[in-house]
Amino acid sequence: MYNQAARLFRAAALATAVCAMPTLSQAADITGAGSTFVFPIAAKWAEAYKAETGVGLNYQSIGSGGGIKQITARTVTFGASDVPLSAKELADDGNLVQWPVVMGGIVPVVNLEGMASNSLTIDGATLAKIFLGEIKTWNAPELKALNPSADLPAAPILVVHRADGSGTTYNFTNYLSKVSPDWKSKVGSATSVEWPTGLGAKGNEGVANNVAQTKGAIGYVETAYAKQNKLTTMKMINKDGKTVEASGQTVQAAAANADWAKAESFNLIITDQAGANSWPISASTFILMPKEVKDANAAAEALKFFAWIYKNGDKAAEALDYVPMPTNVKELAAKSWSEIKGPDGKAVAGM
Repeated sequence: MYNQAARLFRAAALATAVCAMPTLSQAADITGAGSTFVFPIAAKWAEAYKAETGVGLNYQSIGSGGGIKQITARTVTFGASDVPLSAKELADDGNLVQWPVVMGGIVPVVNLEGMASNSLTIDGATLAKIFLGEIKTWNAPELKALNPSADLPAAPILVVHRADGSGTTYNFTNYLSKVSPDWKSKVGSATSVEWPTGLGAKGNEGVANNVAQTKGAIGYVETAYAKQNKLTTMKMINKDGKTVEASGQTVQAAAANADWAKAESFNLIITDQAGANSWPISASTFILMPKEVKDANAAAEALKFFAWIYKNGDKAAEALDYVPMPTNVKELAAKSWSEIKGPDGKAVAGM
């Protein structure tokens, strides 16, 4: 994924390495940092926006935790996080505004010779046991029961997880905490947890690379990374007991019950949603910007970019199995931009 994403960014004249992670860069017209979950579609959007407007984007794909830190420190114009912050956290982290930009799925991926994508099925309880280190081989009884016709090898399972502060990890562990009391009590949910077993890697890119290179591995990545790297994905049994594949349609089904209008500051998690077609590990990426900015022009340029994404970015998102935000949510988000003001106290939106 790293090389493929890097080529995408170079093709758009948008390449720089920051902290050994992929970066979008061009003349620092707009600066942002954070979520690796959103990285593949951010590359596509940046390429198209640059071609249409001539405005470049410098986006550091360093993980949600890094994005929150950088926007709090005001070293970038916007942060991107797959972890929504509460109203108190938004105030404590620097008087920030938050809104969702896109939704996507997190999917288990494996490296098993001869196994095609979606030929294996797993449920939340079994997935938790694997990441707890309790299920150690691919032919374990729990996996055989879920996949009676599969020729599962007696090979050890190697868990690959995130090593950095990660919104993908937050949503993955949030889901595991909902479906496994043992996971909730022993590990819990956070951007960074004490993993009971496995190998750590940085970013969705790092997890994808490690799974691709390691026989017997299992990891979790945003669906675009699985698609672009041709990784072997697993089906999952959702809250309604139905077996589903990760796709834009199943993420959309999971998001159907999300009541964004009633979510204070858009603080909403969409894991383990009801619905026969719902993908159980679905997530959103949120944009963070200060309510009071020193550089009004930079903030205005960033908001133009996000307005362009809402208007023109849906098809590119869908092509990578992301799910665009519903129109009413886009309208609610755009209204929140009026809270972002320059040194003169005037709103920067529309400048």
